Amino acid sequence: MRVLLVEDDRMIGESVEEGLRGEGYAVDWARDGISADIALRTTRYDLVLLDLGLPGRQGLGVLADHRRAGGDTPVLIVTARDATADRVQGLDAGADDYLVKPYDLDELFARIRALLRRRSGRSSPEIRLRGLTLNPATHEASLDGTPLSLSRREFSLLLALLDPPGTVQSRARLEEKMYGWGEEVESNTIEVYIHALRKKLGSDFIRNVRGVGYKVPGDA
Repeated sequence: MRVLLVEDDRMIGESVEEGLRGEGYAVDWARDGISADIALRTTRYDLVLLDLGLPGRQGLGVLADHRRAGGDTPVLIVTARDATADRVQGLDAGADDYLVKPYDLDELFARIRALLRRRSGRSSPEIRLRGLTLNPATHEASLDGTPLSLSRREFSLLLALLDPPGTVQSRARLEEKMYGWGEEVESNTIEVYIHALRKKLGSDFIRNVRGVGYKVPGDA
């Protein structure tokens, strides 16, 4: 899953970026409102973490323009503005959630998982399909009740392939979901991880769609 982090405070940004990467997210970090605008116009994100007090352009303006342009990316406002009026204004402007600084990273990650569940139409914290169970909160996986050992990248790729099940995902789209700005991607990286997952899940769990990409068939 790819996250846009919009934060001008270097120390906070570094801490959150490191934490998100440790949780398996691809992260792009925009340090001002103008950069955030450009990122939202040029890249597809699964979620945005948006500060309000930003250089160049205020966060509410960024959010309002994104919604006016038809953008439906989940947005979690993360700010030091704790007045009720600020919360109401942020939520009414199109934010999906609002978190006040300072906050605990575990709470931030839980709110992110809740927003992503909502976007995917799931109520359960676990993803279950064809005997596979994934828990994004604990990064645990099992197949037919047997625990699976997955690397961070393998887990992230599997989540991307299941977003949602049955959807054909191109290699470029999978790379976009798994890697942020500045991260190098070898030309065969996705194929290598697909091969590793097939060895653990079975050769027919992930299907090739000739000339298009890959998909994990749904229950049907």
